Amino acid sequence: MVPAVKRQIDVNRLRADVSAAAVELLSAHCAADRVRLQYSSQEIATYGDHQALKRAIASVEALHRFFLQVGAHIRHEEDNTAEKR
Repeated sequence: MVPAVKRQIDVNRLRADVSAAAVELLSAHCAADRVRLQYSSQEIATYGDHQALKRAIASVEALHRFFLQVGAHIRHEEDNTAEKR
């Protein structure tokens, strides 16, 4: 594994980007809930556009992996903060 290189980032920009992404993710979650509440998973699998569903599943899986990594970093940061107290 290549060691992480420290780089200068614009923290305000990062926070704005994360906030905007959170809004978009909430919107996507609401859209998925509308479909989920209206149709069974069997109906979606049977009658839905399989290519669109496969793309959506791939996107969700990638997001899941990404946020697992972010969550692990958050836990690590919180553990380090707790140890310093």
